[in-house]
Amino acid sequence: MTTTELTLGQSAVPAAEQPYYIIDFDSTFTKVEALDILGGISLAGRPEGEDAIHQIKTITDRGMAGEISFTESLNLRLGLLKAHRDQLPALIESLMGKISDSFQRNKEFLTENADRIYIVSNGFREFILPIVTSLGIQEGHVFANTFVYDENGAIIGFDPENPLSANDGKSKVIRDLNLSGEVYVIGDGYTDYEIRASGLANRFYAFTENVLRPSVVEKADHVAHSLDDFLYHNNLSRSQSYPKSRIKVLLLENVHPVAVQLFELEGFNVEIRKEALDEDELIEAIRDVSILGIRSKTNLTARVLENANKLMAVGAFCIGTNQIDLDTCTQKGIAVFNAPYSNTRSVVELAIGEIIMLIRSIVPKSNLMHKGGWDKSAKNSFEVRGKKLGLVGYGNIGTQLSVVAEALGMEVYFYDIVDKLALGNARKCKSLDDLLAVADIISLHTDGRKENKNLFSYREFSLMKNGVIFLNLSRGHIVDIPALVDAIERGKIAGAGIDVFPLEPKTNNEEFTSALRKLPNVILTPHIGGSTEEAQVNIGNFVPGKLLEYINNGSTYGSVNFPELQLPMLKGSHRLLHIHANVPGILAKMNAIFANYHINIHGQYLKTNEQIGYVITDVAKEYAHEVVEELRSIDNTIKFRLLY
Repeated sequence: MTTTELTLGQSAVPAAEQPYYIIDFDSTFTKVEALDILGGISLAGRPEGEDAIHQIKTITDRGMAGEISFTESLNLRLGLLKAHRDQLPALIESLMGKISDSFQRNKEFLTENADRIYIVSNGFREFILPIVTSLGIQEGHVFANTFVYDENGAIIGFDPENPLSANDGKSKVIRDLNLSGEVYVIGDGYTDYEIRASGLANRFYAFTENVLRPSVVEKADHVAHSLDDFLYHNNLSRSQSYPKSRIKVLLLENVHPVAVQLFELEGFNVEIRKEALDEDELIEAIRDVSILGIRSKTNLTARVLENANKLMAVGAFCIGTNQIDLDTCTQKGIAVFNAPYSNTRSVVELAIGEIIMLIRSIVPKSNLMHKGGWDKSAKNSFEVRGKKLGLVGYGNIGTQLSVVAEALGMEVYFYDIVDKLALGNARKCKSLDDLLAVADIISLHTDGRKENKNLFSYREFSLMKNGVIFLNLSRGHIVDIPALVDAIERGKIAGAGIDVFPLEPKTNNEEFTSALRKLPNVILTPHIGGSTEEAQVNIGNFVPGKLLEYINNGSTYGSVNFPELQLPMLKGSHRLLHIHANVPGILAKMNAIFANYHINIHGQYLKTNEQIGYVITDVAKEYAHEVVEELRSIDNTIKFRLLY
């Protein structure tokens, strides 16, 4: 996709002056080494199969790295394979599903430039030809080995007359082609570099989308992380305006591996750190980052954002965003997304579990038993049925907790500063004071805005019933801890469940300190309301999904600070994304530029909030380069992106 570096989609090089492109097959055109896959097919179920497959892969890697000669590598692998002609269709079917992603994305380039593209491989024509021709490669431009079979169809070797069966065979093929003009080689192995070393190619691109061989990379003129990267480097027609391999994603605080996989599958350059970073550490880490993923412990301050010159989007892998300076993000054109629903059920279940444990005084009884005591009395042990549950905050978690609590026979009361529709038999209280006076159990589910600091202090605890159960599974700074401790020690609160704290350890290795420690009938949990496997998987899928929609398509639906737009998929157009200060006349200026250059608009979308406006324009692919610069130069422009 794109950051601030923008180029148009059409090749800047006339076709007649373009180089010839020599492309390897195994681990370049496809994600895998075909003979490794064939080994998995031919050796399946054999006693020696697993060991033979491992040997084949080892020999492949040694040959590709130049540690042994190609001919030796080929002979050794074929001897281990024990393959048959009848197994080739299964191999071809498997390889069809393993074509490199960037090659599939750029089929149009391969087809349009088929007369200048050659597949030169030490693999075998029988399985290479159907794969590459499916993406537009000309049959006559495919050079590879051929199998030799016995009378029963068993593969027993290769054609020794084929130059590609010998060492330095690729160089001989290129020499015989006698290509007039520059030659660029794209491949992942040492035999691809040999073409450049022999003087028959002007550039060698080490292709690393599927495998990175250090001994090959160090020989390369350039590293191509993908075909997109190669095309971008040479300003050629491509499916992505900016290669994702050049877009850095930084994921902090041990986000779920599914999130990492989603970004890596899209081809992004992903860095993972298990811990939260303090302000100075984050300033250093964020300089080249385009997408940042955090949880609740990393504070994204204005000072950090001033050093985030490439940052386009932030994903909060949690519900809250109070750890993020949203105003500064908006001013800098950085879209922020969170996960408002993904861990709702997990928090609700923890709340219900703690309510039952606390109202039954299970914790002190359990602690006593661990010391050898035995207290079988029913004193201070109650059912939840018929009790009045007071919910402070009636959002996603509050409403679902309301439904579950009613199913357990509880009466539900709620208070929210926003007018909310009551679910089931829940009753809305006119004020927080009214709720505190009626509730037997109070559970906090408010947001983390600064105004909510110490929302619950000495006054609020004094308004509660004696012996109330109190839960805070929302934000740590909402509760005045000394006031809470006082209420517990006086017996005003009979039991408390606290999951969030004003100050929390940054890592699991730091000691947790709090005046709440060792108080009776108090459940302390380390901010794990949403920490279930199910919730983390949900968040790990949800947040990257929103970030990828924004990066790939421009959609901002679900953003907490941007005008929300759900955009159609981009087809047959270029998409221009313009973020600007919300002042009058921007759209008129943009359309005047389009009119001046006679550009056909396929679709246009505009939405604003108090701070910014967001205009998306889909235009015909043919337009002058000056259009981009004029759009970026409009007064009050914050950010401009180009997608195609």
